[in-house]
Amino acid sequence: MRSILKIALLLMVTIPVSCKRFANPFAGGDKVLAEVGGEKLYVHDLSSIFTPDMAPEDSVKILGSYVDRWVKMQLKIQEAERMFESSQQDIDRMVEEYRNSLLTHKVDQYYVDKLIDTLFTDSQIGEYYRKNQADFVLDKTLLKARVVRLPRSYGPKNKIKELMMASGEDRYQDLVDLCVKNNFELTELNGWTDFSTLLSLLPTDRTENYDDLLTTDRVSEMETSSDVYYVRILVFRRPGDRAPQESVQDLIRRVIFNQRKEEIVRAHEDSLYRHAMENKEIIVNVKTDDSDDIQ
Repeated sequence: MRSILKIALLLMVTIPVSCKRFANPFAGGDKVLAEVGGEKLYVHDLSSIFTPDMAPEDSVKILGSYVDRWVKMQLKIQEAERMFESSQQDIDRMVEEYRNSLLTHKVDQYYVDKLIDTLFTDSQIGEYYRKNQADFVLDKTLLKARVVRLPRSYGPKNKIKELMMASGEDRYQDLVDLCVKNNFELTELNGWTDFSTLLSLLPTDRTENYDDLLTTDRVSEMETSSDVYYVRILVFRRPGDRAPQESVQDLIRRVIFNQRKEEIVRAHEDSLYRHAMENKEIIVNVKTDDSDDIQ
């Protein structure tokens, strides 16, 4: 109770005085703004939260809010220390482990940023894909497709279907020209795409099954009251099939990148170990195969 009264008195004294001094809010930086159980908050501790162009009234609000949060945090910390005094060693160990983890991560990241090769050639990606094909099994249907949407009132629909089934750049360009001329909507799914993405472009019912669309030997047709949709599946892969390399290239890049990171970290650790052993900076009394290899 005595600590809380001390806090209140400090705040009552400090904030009105601060209002007058905000032309230079950190004059007298050793002034105590608040104190809880021996822990003190000084004016200079708040220097980073103020800017020169801040209005005095804003400064006062921010100051009051910051001090209030600091006081509550200190009270909680002191309560925790009383409640968990018997667990203090465990808490200290956890804090130390967390600190060590942060430090070693920063060291690892420093050398990774300095040494990592971020270039991935097609041959590297292809080699990884060939060696790890068993890892790339589809769990969903992927496809490439072409969709044309046109008014039901349009007459020569068979011409559209004929051009959609035709092969060759010339015939494809004829299809594009026809769609542009008549303002038809032509959608090209040139990259490997989820089957669900194709269905979202069509007048489908979620309760229905549309696996009959998965064929490359015909143009499928769907209608609404105003439009006709023609769908040509160019190629598809079902669940359980091997994923096309093109569809997993980004994943392969991430895997190779992580492998390179691990190699850099491991090489740096080995270098540190060898250097320390050569300079007799460490003594290891447990013999392992790994230490033999490093030496």
